[in-house]
Amino acid sequence: MFNSLIQSISKIFGGSKSEKDVKALEPTIARINELYEAYNSLSNDELRQKTIEFKQRIADGLNDLNDRTNAIKSEIEALPAEDVIERDNLFNEIESLEKEKNETIEKLLLDILPEAFAVVKQTARRFSDNTHLEVSASAMDRELAVKKKNITIQGEKALYANEWTAAGGIVKWNMVHYDVQLIGGMVLHQGKIAEMGTGEGKTLTATMTSFLRALPGQGCHVVTVNDYLAKRDAEQMGPVHVRLGLTVGKILENMEPDERRSNYAADITYGTSKEMGFDFLRDRLRKGASQEDGGNQIRRYIRTLQGKTSFKADSSAAGYPGENGTSVPGPTNSAPTKPVPYLHPTQQPTAGSKGINSAT
Repeated sequence: MFNSLIQSISKIFGGSKSEKDVKALEPTIARINELYEAYNSLSNDELRQKTIEFKQRIADGLNDLNDRTNAIKSEIEALPAEDVIERDNLFNEIESLEKEKNETIEKLLLDILPEAFAVVKQTARRFSDNTHLEVSASAMDRELAVKKKNITIQGEKALYANEWTAAGGIVKWNMVHYDVQLIGGMVLHQGKIAEMGTGEGKTLTATMTSFLRALPGQGCHVVTVNDYLAKRDAEQMGPVHVRLGLTVGKILENMEPDERRSNYAADITYGTSKEMGFDFLRDRLRKGASQEDGGNQIRRYIRTLQGKTSFKADSSAAGYPGENGTSVPGPTNSAPTKPVPYLHPTQQPTAGSKGINSAT
């Protein structure tokens, strides 16, 4: 009775907070699906080329800020060491430009989001519909073919099989993103936590957001709860990103420092909050955290997850098709949260590249 009354009042004021949030995302969902259909006409090479196009658009949008930053750095180098006040003023200018750069990246990514999500969804569909995907062999394809059984080189072409090994088992790709996963991906991109129930495709959801977040070249960390899931998710989802020209790494408990460094250097890195958190602390304890000083060079864009988002998907509402064609519960109201802050070795939290919680 009381719940019915609350629901009636909520409808009078336009629905719950969660319903309003989802409604605000509906135009973007429609745009993603429109682009997804349009990308059917692209060849496999043209679809992969989209990654390079997105990166170039971001680089072009940051050119002016980067030029201004480099000019100030040159001024600093030309100043005598004893001119502390002027050097401090110039460092403050760089810090302001870095903040402006982060804000610009957010705007650029928001503009690219529908296209990037559509590219990942289209890639997932092609893996699902074909036993092999043929592309022009790049240097990266040739290098990976030596290590990965699902990639073979035939002359100037690389063949990506839709079967590969993940955490010791054979995976045959058969997943394509549904609207509920598009919603979850956009919520993650906003720096919130998308709480999804078992079977709603959390791991698949993260593929779109991690692809988008990796485009600026600052790296994206997908955080899960244990080594098994970090290894499984990297190996199960990684081929989608690799097919699009990105590198994928994973951080596991018993890895040596050199191996950790190479995995952190990937465009997308899967790992646990424990391993990444302690790597961050270890790097902070070493002078400069540089490779020469023995640091892992973990990027400054790691985030720590706090609170819960106002978006929640559970069994109390229906509305979206599930991975097997059945109905998946829709979003309901939950406690609000602030955007997730990130850890920066030299400055206070500001907007920047986001890590993703992909706990299963």
